[in-house]
Amino acid sequence: MAHLHPTGWQEMSATGAAAREIETLAYLNATLAESPYHIYHGVHWTNVEKGYSAFDQVDFVIVAPNGRVLLIEQIAGFLNETPDGLVKQYAGKPRRVAQHIMRSIRVLTERFGSELSIDYVLYCPDYLVRDPHLAGLDPRHIIDASNKHLLAQMVRDILPVGDAPADAQFDKVTRFLGNMLSLRPDPSAMIGNAARMVARLSGGLATWAHRLEFAPFRLRVMGTAGSGKTQLALSEYAAAIEAGLCPLYVCYNRPLADHIQTLVPDGGRVTSFHMLSDAFAREQGNTPNYAAPDVWEKIEAEMTVSPLPANWQYDVLIVDEGQDFSSAWRDILLRMLRPEGRAIWLEDPNQNLYGKESVPLPGWVTLHSDTNYRSPRQIVELLATIGATDTPVEAGSPFKGADIEELVYPEGDTEAMLAQTRRAVTLCLGAGFTREDIAIASFRGREKSAILHLDQLSDVHTLKSFTGEYDLFGNPQYRDGGLLAESVYRFKGQSAPAIIFTEIDFEEMDQLVLRKLFVGMTRARLKLVLVLSERAEQQLLDRI
Repeated sequence: MAHLHPTGWQEMSATGAAAREIETLAYLNATLAESPYHIYHGVHWTNVEKGYSAFDQVDFVIVAPNGRVLLIEQIAGFLNETPDGLVKQYAGKPRRVAQHIMRSIRVLTERFGSELSIDYVLYCPDYLVRDPHLAGLDPRHIIDASNKHLLAQMVRDILPVGDAPADAQFDKVTRFLGNMLSLRPDPSAMIGNAARMVARLSGGLATWAHRLEFAPFRLRVMGTAGSGKTQLALSEYAAAIEAGLCPLYVCYNRPLADHIQTLVPDGGRVTSFHMLSDAFAREQGNTPNYAAPDVWEKIEAEMTVSPLPANWQYDVLIVDEGQDFSSAWRDILLRMLRPEGRAIWLEDPNQNLYGKESVPLPGWVTLHSDTNYRSPRQIVELLATIGATDTPVEAGSPFKGADIEELVYPEGDTEAMLAQTRRAVTLCLGAGFTREDIAIASFRGREKSAILHLDQLSDVHTLKSFTGEYDLFGNPQYRDGGLLAESVYRFKGQSAPAIIFTEIDFEEMDQLVLRKLFVGMTRARLKLVLVLSERAEQQLLDRI
């Protein structure tokens, strides 16, 4: 069967931002479903400079089991037929189609570095080429409006497949494309979602960080939500495993640690700091008494001075959510890093929900990334308007609108809040999102939340939420429901296509409120519904 890279493209059809490319991708997915091709596309990669292209403005790259490659350049709309061949106007500038395709083939071949069998197709579904022989391309490789239904057949003709399994050339080509296209698992996929989204961030952190050279390697990344911090971390973790090294990935939130564990290769360790502390204490023969008020102070003191066994020493240290860590935690973790090891500290001051002081990291190199590629521009602009960011955040998403809706309830009226939350679910489902695409984030913590203690929101909407309990193996226990519901604290670091941000109520819009609004609203990739009290709405309106 055909394999599409990246997955998750269906949810983008609601935006219409890449409608024609999505139509073609859906067509290829349906017509080549039984063929063993690997199809690379750029429909929903946040690559601002190159739009929705997969490579150098080529829309699709198809690889056959024998490693042969086919580039498909799709050109929508009108073309000019000139003595120099087909010409397309882009931003008022002419581009010779044949010259561009040949350049793309040459560049791809040169980057591959060895023999590469590569061919091309020009696909212009809206235009009828009057004189194919003057197009500057082989007429047999042009699909226009008159025969666009034959695109899949042309793919099969150019890339015939037999019964032979994929060979070494196929593995080499797919590894090359994966590296060149910067495909990385996107940790922002919501918890429990089996599909692993991938994204390409324009000028992404993973690209720039790997170009830095200094010793010892101590890199602090101050990055806003959606800037690619965790993509960088995943890349660093995978590189360590490939090099035979042992990485340690430490988060603040247990849900994020559990989710990251599903994205990384085997080897190394992914954990929250509290999970790490518990494991260390038990390995020392001490069972923590969590009923004692000073239990964590004692564990931290023990981790600070106890000798470290060899299995507690790591080659690479990755700290995620660093704004929630303390200086004591910093020292404990750096003890576990071998002297020649690499360390990356990721943080976002705008997501500091616990009011902790910034951890000093003297001598570390600092890299700032203030562009949010994940959140639609409408959300980024709204947050800037209400003053929810300490430093300016640039909107880097190719999607402008987030389809933001507001549903209001009287403060203190729990039943009205729940009714509006149910209505928000209906709005999301009506917009074409499935239950798996929707996440409910509560403005309140779990203990003070009304919705996070419910088994169901209605007769048809059951809730999947953390019960507060753990099994004998330390795994968190969740209610068995269809809609994910989390507090804004536990959902930090995650996202979903559609977010219902509910139980938003506050007397005064102070710094903590602004940070909670920032975290909750930037969880949405496509649609955001705010369920807020009348007084909260009024305070928002006063700032807009």
